[in-house]
Amino acid sequence: MLLREYLDHILSIIKKYSIANLILASDIRNDFRTEKVGIIRGRIDFINESTLYFTEYLDLRYGVEKLSYSFHYQNRDGNLIFRYDNAGHKPELECRDHKHLSDGHTVPFHTPEFKYIFDEITEHLL
Repeated sequence: MLLREYLDHILSIIKKYSIANLILASDIRNDFRTEKVGIIRGRIDFINESTLYFTEYLDLRYGVEKLSYSFHYQNRDGNLIFRYDNAGHKPELECRDHKHLSDGHTVPFHTPEFKYIFDEITEHLL
């Protein structure tokens, strides 16, 4: 898979939710280092004025590997609803991939797919 194809997949998900009138605005940017390694980042504003900020640093040479990522979803007041990332922490967490909850807890979690993030956001919108 090429980064352009991966980006097109993300854009198709965004388009689907835009057509359903769940998205107010989106700003997606990319920095492709090669056709298989690069960064995709964006901001998506939803109908309830919540916002998703995301960044994915991808290496697609041998499959889809997210070298680093974050999906940060917050309400209109800037309060965290959830955040998925693989950033290091001090003290160290028991696993690299994890989810930050709105209550301040962090739990182990698998690397989420973009569609999974949107499915979870939809639960907050409907």
